[in-house]
Amino acid sequence: MAGTNRGAFHHIDLCVSDIEASIRVYGPVLEYMGYRRVSGGSGAEWDLPTEGRGASLGLIPCDPALKDHGYRRYAPGVQHIAWRAESREDVDRLHALLVEQGIKVLDPPAHYPQYSGDYYALFFEDPDGIKLEYAHTPGWL
Repeated sequence: MAGTNRGAFHHIDLCVSDIEASIRVYGPVLEYMGYRRVSGGSGAEWDLPTEGRGASLGLIPCDPALKDHGYRRYAPGVQHIAWRAESREDVDRLHALLVEQGIKVLDPPAHYPQYSGDYYALFFEDPDGIKLEYAHTPGWL
């Protein structure tokens, strides 16, 4: 059915080992993408306000007993999170923001034809090692 939200992500919550360090990464990145911070408390949450199809990303302090468990990218669980960019320039501007904020960049903006013909992306990392991506992928998904 046209215009449906069925199947779209509603929200993602991530448990993090250091809430303040994670806010210093996710805050500037999400706000650059148009998300608004909507809560505080012991965690943090940002909403992307769009007409009935918004999304939310939340950060939750991990269980202190599991703080040293550590994230491993290829273990069961999240491998990485990717957001859609509007243009290559949009990707480049986020890269400049990451560098300015001292956020760890894994791979600077580049063309990845092995993913699709026009795939242009930037890969970076949060304080727990979760790989994050910002991609411009015209004609793909």
